[in-house]
Amino acid sequence: MIKRFVAVWFRHLNTDWMTRRQPGLKGKPFILAAPDHGKMIITAASPFAQVQGVNIGMAVADARAIIPSLQVFDDEPERPAILLKAIAEWCIRYTPLAAIDLPDGLILDVTGCVHLWGGEQPYLDHIIARLNGFGYEVKAAMADTVGAAWAIARFGQGNFIIDSGGQTTAMLSLPATALRLGPGVLELLQKLGLRQVKNIIGLPRAALGRRFGKELITRLDQAMGHEEEITSPVQPVEIYQERLPCLEPIVTATGIQVALQRLLEKLCASLQQVQKGLRRAVFKCYRADGKIEKISIGTHRASYNEAHLFKLLELHIPSIEPASGIELFTLDALQIEDVSPLQEKIWEGTGGLQDTGLAELMDRLANKIGAGNIHRYLPDEHYWPERSIKTALSLCEPLPIAWQANKLRPIQLLTPPEPIEVTALVPDYPPMLFRYNGTLYKIKKADGPERIEREWWLKDGPHRDYYRVEDEEGRRYWLFKSGHYTEDKTYRWFIHGFFA
Repeated sequence: MIKRFVAVWFRHLNTDWMTRRQPGLKGKPFILAAPDHGKMIITAASPFAQVQGVNIGMAVADARAIIPSLQVFDDEPERPAILLKAIAEWCIRYTPLAAIDLPDGLILDVTGCVHLWGGEQPYLDHIIARLNGFGYEVKAAMADTVGAAWAIARFGQGNFIIDSGGQTTAMLSLPATALRLGPGVLELLQKLGLRQVKNIIGLPRAALGRRFGKELITRLDQAMGHEEEITSPVQPVEIYQERLPCLEPIVTATGIQVALQRLLEKLCASLQQVQKGLRRAVFKCYRADGKIEKISIGTHRASYNEAHLFKLLELHIPSIEPASGIELFTLDALQIEDVSPLQEKIWEGTGGLQDTGLAELMDRLANKIGAGNIHRYLPDEHYWPERSIKTALSLCEPLPIAWQANKLRPIQLLTPPEPIEVTALVPDYPPMLFRYNGTLYKIKKADGPERIEREWWLKDGPHRDYYRVEDEEGRRYWLFKSGHYTEDKTYRWFIHGFFA
């Protein structure tokens, strides 16, 4: 497919931005200025100021002599980059490949996009009209190369859409400045009388390289399509992304659901073909006012189940504010993984951690209450109860060791164990009563002790003697004594858990 590019030139980027912020400046002379070697130098001038002879590079004092009522504002060097980045992100509704061209332009790779707007002319007209509607005076051109589109947008006359393969003919009459050359090369070309592209393009390449350096050859080749020019989009394009532009802005929840279904159908079909599944996805809605609404989901296991993924995203559709309408929908697969069909066993039933239904249930719960509120635990190789379990990294992570099922353990553990006051008859006897959080509990039954030591490779510390006890109301607790009974009573009692 032949590449097509659009270059957008903002003729008065900074001053148009000022006029948008302060509508009262429209039709008035004003400038932006920055200090340079002890003087305030003009960095941008409004069209009305330029008509009266005030131009970029002049000293502010000289400009005031021409227009006494001239308004002066401080310029910010980083402003063009910030403005262009924001506008480029807005232009993603026209193409996923929108790049910044400092100091006053954008480059859009529109290959395969223009048919959605009815052709190249309606496409270009729509971009210009929308940017003009935002208050920016722009010129735009379309060609097979970045260099040709850039040149025609700034120096072209009449036709701003160059037919495929016609960039060389279109640029012959343009000035040498249209080749995006540095000031040193341009100055040398002017001295030699090579003022137009047609004066340069016919000269021997070896002579051009020796006299003007590699820059001139590179720019010529890029503009004519002999050398590819790489652009850096403001947002990297995901490998698996689906886009759905809208002829008319969508303002209803039903319309959003239909768009989501269409995108999911295409994305899941693409993933299934390569045996990939979705782990993380984001659904973006580009509004007519320039804002972006987005919702994201995650899955515990890679999936290309269209119905399941739609249910996860559908939960968040009410949070989308369409405002004046949504012009573009995109669905990006931020993380994908291989999907391998599981081998079913004839003599075993379904279920367990490998069950797809369990993974989908976990996904629905996670999207309702938050993934951070769902945990899976695995046994760990430690003796102390609070260290004998760890959080699993995934639903399918295998058990490092087997669970200990031969000893009773409480359902709820306190982390850390909380101190209590205990009364016991004699050492090594179970407690008779204990006080916890100001409440006295009388023990009716007790079982123990069960001694649990630290691991041998850890520093010396007191052992624990655990007791399972039941109070008069039938509630059961897990208590332990830390250390031996001694005359100075350095041992302590703790409550560590509750049985059902």
